[in-house]
Amino acid sequence: MRLLLTGGCGFIGSAVVRHLIRTTAHSVVNVDKMTYAASEDALAGAGRDPRHTLLRADIADGAAMRQIFAAQQPDAVMHLAAESHVDRSIDGPGPFIQTNIVGTYVLLEAARDYAATLTPERRAAFRFHHVSTDEVFGALAPGDAPFTETTPYDPRSPYSASKAASDHLVRAWHHTYGLPSIVSNTTNNYGPWQFPEKLIPLVLLNALEGRPLPVYGDGSNQRDWIYVEDHAAALLEVLRHGTPGATYAIGARQPRSNLEVVHAICAALDARLPDPAGPRSRLISFVTDRPGHDFRYEIDPSRTEAALHWRAPHDFTTGLARTIDWYLDNRAWWEAIRAARYAGQRLGRAAA
Repeated sequence: MRLLLTGGCGFIGSAVVRHLIRTTAHSVVNVDKMTYAASEDALAGAGRDPRHTLLRADIADGAAMRQIFAAQQPDAVMHLAAESHVDRSIDGPGPFIQTNIVGTYVLLEAARDYAATLTPERRAAFRFHHVSTDEVFGALAPGDAPFTETTPYDPRSPYSASKAASDHLVRAWHHTYGLPSIVSNTTNNYGPWQFPEKLIPLVLLNALEGRPLPVYGDGSNQRDWIYVEDHAAALLEVLRHGTPGATYAIGARQPRSNLEVVHAICAALDARLPDPAGPRSRLISFVTDRPGHDFRYEIDPSRTEAALHWRAPHDFTTGLARTIDWYLDNRAWWEAIRAARYAGQRLGRAAA
């Protein structure tokens, strides 16, 4: 297949590109606006593969999207481009509305126009896979059953509201116009190449540098964690075997409180690089909770596992160990980002 993938220089998108180039014969047209969180470095060797093409473009630019579809003639779309940082959405929701809602609408229209030009055989095989988040479902209380594909939407932040809107648009274009679309919702991703403002790399890198480890509230907020390479593999299975109009909840059954995550990072780092000043847990600092902080997210991936014959191979302990080792081995990448872009307060904020 020839895949048009949006946001392929972002954290999850780059993992998908690497996975596709490493494990398949597909070619990838990578459309990325190259905002602050995008990194060509994250493509690694896949970025130099002749089956990968990087096009710098904004998904909200209708003329550019129509031109790309016409020139590249993709067999499927994997739509990952999004503004995704909750704290940033609280500080300034405008870019989230523009990219996540308007951008998805523009891309859907370009895909719909393009699909109408295909032969009946190619049109029947064409797919539009929209990648979303579990945050659209709102918050779980202690004891609540995890989210499933049928959980009602209840977004609480500008970020999750914008993603919920984009999910609804994708489903509407399927039911109204017959665009063969699929939606997948996943939980918190972590792993190599994650931008240093997200919780796990932020805590890890602050701990390495002896900085405070900020934890919102009392740290009891819970998230379900999936290793990003596992998620990338699952997304390809959704694209290959998913049913148009269906939703797939992708998770790894690895819930942890934020405080548990921070302590796990400290312990793993202490075991690798002991700090003469003492255990790094001494650096934990509880800070004022952010507005509208959802208490708990957790996904039940049972239906997706059964439908796709897939299950995440990494548990949190194994995935975290691989993640920490990667950041220790790739200091040049994150040190440059922290030095150039995040000398101020934003790096001191936990992001979960």
